[in-house]
Amino acid sequence: MTARNPDPADPLPWLREICLSLPEVTEKLSHGSPSWFVRRMFVSYADHHHGHPHRAFWCAAPPGVQSELVAEDPARFFRPAYVGHRGWLGVVLDGTGPDAADRDEITEIVTDAWRCVAPALLTARLDG
Repeated sequence: MTARNPDPADPLPWLREICLSLPEVTEKLSHGSPSWFVRRMFVSYADHHHGHPHRAFWCAAPPGVQSELVAEDPARFFRPAYVGHRGWLGVVLDGTGPDAADRDEITEIVTDAWRCVAPALLTARLDG
């Protein structure tokens, strides 16, 4: 049996690591995609979802963030199908990687998404 060589350009492993580093997060498949929950879903991976040309993730976002980031950089951020009307943010992952700058930005976006969904007691625990 030959071990599979992981695709070094695949952002899923490091996105998973970021999500699972937050308190009480679980991973489940939702609509066939890896998704992360803290009681409710806060991030879902979207690998070329319905013909979308990119690997991306969708996440909960604080009020106004979706419109701000989409206007600022529409090549990186978008309004995702199905959940965009609720303020969720789409984040293109193609061309990003686990280097420090990308990881810091993605960690901040994912943490903000977690805060949008997590119970107050958990956010207080994260804030220490």
